[in-house]
Amino acid sequence: MIKNVVFDFGQVLVRFSPAEMVRKRVADERDAAVLEAVVFDRLYWDKLDEGTIENEEVVKAFQSWLPNRLLPVAEEIFYDWVHGLPPIEGMAELVYYVKEALKKRVFLLSNISTYFVEHAAEYPVLAAFENCVFSAVCGLVKPSEEIYRYLCEANGILPSETLFIDDSPKNIAGAEACGIKGYLFDGDAGKLKDYLNEICAEE
Repeated sequence: MIKNVVFDFGQVLVRFSPAEMVRKRVADERDAAVLEAVVFDRLYWDKLDEGTIENEEVVKAFQSWLPNRLLPVAEEIFYDWVHGLPPIEGMAELVYYVKEALKKRVFLLSNISTYFVEHAAEYPVLAAFENCVFSAVCGLVKPSEEIYRYLCEANGILPSETLFIDDSPKNIAGAEACGIKGYLFDGDAGKLKDYLNEICAEE
């Protein structure tokens, strides 16, 4: 029986698109491509998700990779990404549906930086969750099994009674290795709702 439903944040509740963030400020395609590659380099973002690097260190590192004329816009893009991430259609409503109609406990599990956590109140849907587990805060990241065990232990839930929704196959595999049921999200909230209704009807 599924009693707990855990949602990812980026690409599940909201759309995270570096290309869009850059190109709404930079018209020149060559400059935009360079900025996207540097500002959103996983070399830095993985460390931000881990909580092992500060924003200021990342911005300073841009100086090694970008011409001076692009540094101001790079910093602007970097510090602005947390604001106004567009919601994925139907997903906020689905969170409330799972909580109120299906009567399941709902949680959030996201690889994300402390900088986002400082601005999390800008996203009202997060208030619906019983608890939000953010990687940079707990010091663990998906797909390591440790973060899924932490999620369960911190919230007093059983893996066998938990469903995890994520857009990454490796993150789903990590959850399933811990005994959590996984659902690979493809952007279709209606399809996910049908699936949730189906598995809940089987209980």
